[in-house]
Amino acid sequence: MTWVKVCGLTRRDDVEAAVDSGADAVGFVLAPDSPRRVDLDTARDLGRGIPAVRVLVVVDVSAEEALEAIKVTGAEAVQLHGEGALAAARTVLAAGAMVLLASPPGAQLGPAVPGQIPIIDNRKAGMHGGTGEVFDWSLAEGITQRFVLAGGLGPDNVVEAIMRTRPWGVDASSRLESAPGVKDHGMVHRFVQEAKRA
Repeated sequence: MTWVKVCGLTRRDDVEAAVDSGADAVGFVLAPDSPRRVDLDTARDLGRGIPAVRVLVVVDVSAEEALEAIKVTGAEAVQLHGEGALAAARTVLAAGAMVLLASPPGAQLGPAVPGQIPIIDNRKAGMHGGTGEVFDWSLAEGITQRFVLAGGLGPDNVVEAIMRTRPWGVDASSRLESAPGVKDHGMVHRFVQEAKRA
């Protein structure tokens, strides 16, 4: 069964809707330029007591900054984007956290590392993922190691995406919203259910 992450959560009722729908993970964006950004205290409060993996999405942070964010929030995982992501991943993994390592479509993935999973997402100039746009899925077909597929996924296309690319997991954010940072609970439920049945 496909692992499912609902990302860009900013409200507790949206977190609960994702978990109640069967999401395996919830994502909290700490990147300063995101319309879905939350601070560390908010991420901690949003994720408190939930039975899903809590993922912190960070950009251009050091390993020390990532570990401090995990400590403050109690998150189990970090999604690393930008400068120094690969170096930070090694340290974060050694500390026992799960790592999602951002990778652009078509990039050569390094060897599989236990606990470190590439997340393949569309890119635009000046953005580190979170574009809300689908990329050419043929660039992810045939990957043999575990990876998470992201980029413009929603309830209407997640089954096709899974059937074509066979990812270990899928991740969605903007296509599940009624406004930036505000999830449509019906869309969240449909996305999770479609991904789980694919």
